[in-house]
Amino acid sequence: MIDVKNLTKSYKSGESVLTVLKSLSLFVPKGQFLAITGRSGSGKSTLLYQLGLLDHPNTGDITIDGVDVSSLDKDARTTFRLNKLGYVFQDYALIPELSALENVLIPLLMQGQERALAEDAARKAMERIGLAEKMNNLPSQLSGGQQQRVSIARAIAHNPQIIFADEPTANLDTETSDSVLKAFLDLHKQGQTIVMVTHEPEYAKMTDRVVVLSDGKIVEDSLNKK
Repeated sequence: MIDVKNLTKSYKSGESVLTVLKSLSLFVPKGQFLAITGRSGSGKSTLLYQLGLLDHPNTGDITIDGVDVSSLDKDARTTFRLNKLGYVFQDYALIPELSALENVLIPLLMQGQERALAEDAARKAMERIGLAEKMNNLPSQLSGGQQQRVSIARAIAHNPQIIFADEPTANLDTETSDSVLKAFLDLHKQGQTIVMVTHEPEYAKMTDRVVVLSDGKIVEDSLNKK
């Protein structure tokens, strides 16, 4: 599903250059739940942003589902990202004035879907992550875990090929974090490909595979025993 070769990402700060990713190569098969972990500053989120087409690498190639996304122009990258990928971040990024269902619905309408079809997809996504009874609630009427699950519903409503999650449990307590991770595991059982950055070892162990980064390089790549 994802094939990365010799990925390098650097940032300039004045006259100095900070290289965050160093000739990194990685292959993620379809249907895998991959955890990316490592110390703060190891390059975890930077890698996720390159894989999710939210940033451009300096050098290297990224192929997603057979498409060389490295060669796509800006508009094509945006279209690919909107239609093929889903994102979940630490910040739920929900619009406070809209209901949970409307928050899931808005991106579908922005993609040009007819309202009736978009509403049906949004409702099904809410049902998939166990929030069917919370569709009409405002974000302020939901717990942190429920808000994060709404953001997961928003990410899966258009049936993306891959979900990218950047520290999705970072701002949650243990019980709430467990419920969010269960939502990811349930989606994974249905065949969803997921790439998740996490600093929590116990959650990394619940995935199929763990890649550990250090100083911009992969220092460990192991399958979890189940």
